[in-house]
Amino acid sequence: MTIGLFFGSFNPIHVGHLIIANTMAHTTDLEQVWFVVSPQNPFKKTKSLLHEFDRLDMVERAIADNSRLKATDIEFSMPKPSYTIDTLDRLREKFPQHTFRLIMGEDNLDQFANWKAYERILDEFGLYVYPRPLRNGIVATASLFREHPNVRLVSAPLLDISATFIRDAVRANRPIRYMVPDVVEEMISRKKFYL
Repeated sequence: MTIGLFFGSFNPIHVGHLIIANTMAHTTDLEQVWFVVSPQNPFKKTKSLLHEFDRLDMVERAIADNSRLKATDIEFSMPKPSYTIDTLDRLREKFPQHTFRLIMGEDNLDQFANWKAYERILDEFGLYVYPRPLRNGIVATASLFREHPNVRLVSAPLLDISATFIRDAVRANRPIRYMVPDVVEEMISRKKFYL
């Protein structure tokens, strides 16, 4: 099975994540998309992160009715911070019957050369790249990676929804309806997440 890996903190998971994952699962040769819930991103501060099991639970509830989408906690038992190549190697070792591809936003391509073992990721796994809104009017610089034979640009809706905006809305007691699935909204409210 060919599986796309969608890495993120999913803090919280929102409709933008779900639309991208579902688009990848239904418009490419990917048979499933796995949400890789990251306990700690090497490039992000962890102060505002909910506990990893709460974020995994939100992802699992959000995708429960879609057999093409799965969640994995593979990084929870790995050294922190975990790097993408280490996770890819661990998944390939644990599931040798599957072929894994990395899903990423187009905005990450320009920094991709800074990733640990980025050449191996390209050569051994490959990238499925979706469009991302450009922040602050900055235009992405041309990237050699777009021309790489193992980089596939995938047309997908361009949604500018951020988990930061959602967390800020929760703290300000503003509605987050329609930005997150109902089950996620209910869980955030019931467990008083992000307050």
